[in-house]
Amino acid sequence: MTSVSADEVLVMGAAIVHRGRLLAARRTAPPDSAGRWELPGGKVEPGEEPSAAVVREIREELSCEVRVTALLPHREPIRPGLVLRVALAELVTGEPVPHEHDAIWWLGPDELDRVRWLRPDRPFLPGLREHLRTAARARPASAAPAVPGVPA
Repeated sequence: MTSVSADEVLVMGAAIVHRGRLLAARRTAPPDSAGRWELPGGKVEPGEEPSAAVVREIREELSCEVRVTALLPHREPIRPGLVLRVALAELVTGEPVPHEHDAIWWLGPDELDRVRWLRPDRPFLPGLREHLRTAARARPASAAPAVPGVPA
């Protein structure tokens, strides 16, 4: 279900997967979130489809293009009136360049616990870890990144 109640705003996080790694972005604001890591994304505008919001937000925040491949079924409250959903996405063109974050990091399945995630993102991590592991088993060794954590 992608709809929310009339008194809720849907926020879409992008689980951008590239070469077996997940992109994490470090927040700079607000003060209680600064220094914490998240799946980048943002609010769905009125009348906008959640997948379109993911593509738009990633273009604005990271200057790259993604394609949404799936919407995860789980919903997580951020605070009263805001609900987080996450979309799996793949990097299509460009290299992510943070504009609203102070750092990005490509994390493998066994590295997801190396960063301090925002609370609403944490429930999605076990499923994303399994997705990364499954994708790694299906990917030929020649497709692995030349430098860990950096897209080729």
